[in-house]
Amino acid sequence: MIEFIAQNMAPIMFASLIIFLLIGYPVAFSLAANGLLFFFIGVLLSPYSGGSINLAWPLLYALPENFYGNRVMSNETLLAIPFFTFMGIVLERSGMAEDLLDTIGQLFGPIRGGLAYAVIFVGALLAATTGVVAASVIAMGLISLPIMLRYGYDRRLASGVIAASGTLAQIIPPSLVLIVLADQLGRSVGDMYAGALIPGLVLTGIYMLYILIMSIVRPNSMPALPVEARTLGHGVISLIVALLVAGAISYAAYRYLAPTHGNNADILGATVGVVVIYIVAIADQRLNIHMMSKLAQQVVIVLIPPLALIFLVLGTIFLGIATPTEGGAMGAVGALIMAAFKGRLSMDVIRQALASTTRLSSFVLFILIGARVFSLTFYGVNGQKWVEHLLISLPGGEIGFLIGVNVLVFVLAFFLDFFELAFIIVPLLAPAAEKLGIDLIWFGVLLGVNMQTSFMHPPFGFALFYLRSVAARVPYLDRITGKKIAPVTTGQIYWGAVPFVCIQVIMIALTIAFPQMVMRYKGAAVEPSTIDIQLPGMPGLTPLGAPPADTGAAGAAGTPDLSQPPNFGDTAPAKPAAPAPDLSQPPKF
Repeated sequence: MIEFIAQNMAPIMFASLIIFLLIGYPVAFSLAANGLLFFFIGVLLSPYSGGSINLAWPLLYALPENFYGNRVMSNETLLAIPFFTFMGIVLERSGMAEDLLDTIGQLFGPIRGGLAYAVIFVGALLAATTGVVAASVIAMGLISLPIMLRYGYDRRLASGVIAASGTLAQIIPPSLVLIVLADQLGRSVGDMYAGALIPGLVLTGIYMLYILIMSIVRPNSMPALPVEARTLGHGVISLIVALLVAGAISYAAYRYLAPTHGNNADILGATVGVVVIYIVAIADQRLNIHMMSKLAQQVVIVLIPPLALIFLVLGTIFLGIATPTEGGAMGAVGALIMAAFKGRLSMDVIRQALASTTRLSSFVLFILIGARVFSLTFYGVNGQKWVEHLLISLPGGEIGFLIGVNVLVFVLAFFLDFFELAFIIVPLLAPAAEKLGIDLIWFGVLLGVNMQTSFMHPPFGFALFYLRSVAARVPYLDRITGKKIAPVTTGQIYWGAVPFVCIQVIMIALTIAFPQMVMRYKGAAVEPSTIDIQLPGMPGLTPLGAPPADTGAAGAAGTPDLSQPPNFGDTAPAKPAAPAPDLSQPPKF
């Protein structure tokens, strides 16, 4: 019996961790306690394991190096997490989400389902500026849910749209989970961001396609805004004209800058066009010139600052100008500047942002420390070999492995959140994926899309909890219409999330079926036969592969005679003629 336990320590240890978590112990302490408990058991049972346990007491000396080495305390990659968290919370406190939802809701208001489109669009934009799910869901729940209920939206649909749009912060860069996945997979955060960009945008498009289908199938579930609610009036034509003018200015600037700035001319030209149209919109609003419609003014003034912040963060990372940590620092400074321009930057806002950032960073740090203790013991009992053998032996090869792993992560996401999955499960899956020849960036994006469902799973999804915390629990009187509005029940929030969980599962399948959505991060493929390597010419040397030059008996002028010692100005002695060989005699060695 002792031999059986010793030789199967890895699965017993993993099952014990799951039991600890299901009982309700905190994840960080469950990981650390489980690791230390089984370390003690493993040392005692090592003589009975037949060599499958490689644990000894001196191995505990490796823990301080694990804590203070480049995996935890000195990990510069994870330093981006507090920067992006701080940026997102400051932006949420600055009222950017409120301005965006109001303006985009007015823009899409005349069409059926317009508010739902606006929520998805703003959710994607907030995801690209904040990267924090809680901030996005709470902001949109507070602002847009009462408006959607006021104008007769179906409660399940409204709840599902808000929760799903908030979780886009998990897959659209600068997502916190992508930073953690890149760190655990040993890959570049910039590559992970580039690989996740297209799947994130495709998922946003599928959400909008679902709203379009529902607006046709069930038109009464999402009516258009009434005319009296469109306070910005009409003016879409004016907005289109403004965008065309901005495009023309950008193209002219590009043509002017191309000869001197090369590949950067397109970015600089677009920047010129955006800045010009932004200045014109502000001048038109402040001076009452009435060159643009009120709607066009508001859209330009509200949209351009967050788009500029996205370029400041993601553009510099994708262009190779800044690392993700540096991009996060610039984003945090940019968020402070935006909040100051809106007049909403105060010590209270900074204090709240710092407190929330500290809590999340401490949460991540403690889980990571616990994971290092757990992995020390788990690797000591050859747990990684057990997991690798278990996963590689799945039928179907690479596709079977991907399907099996995604089913496993989908089920575990009912009980664990994405940080816990990233620190516990991903390090066990990565070696098997790499052994099967799977690109780890593609694998990481797949897991990121899958972990996104952990926020939407009824009944444990955190996005559903965030929405439940701000949705009305009792009937209330609407301040605009004076009508009595019924509350939103927990069951309606859960049922509203189900269609979007199914959409996320479809997105996982699409990412497996079309890996080029992710693999574009590598850039265009290079044909080796087209590569031309030219070496610089060297004086006195013939090109590689060319026959030796005929220098004559005395050697070419200027070519040193390497058979003689160096001459430092003295008259060179005459070189004796070499005797002719006697071919009639056998050779002498």
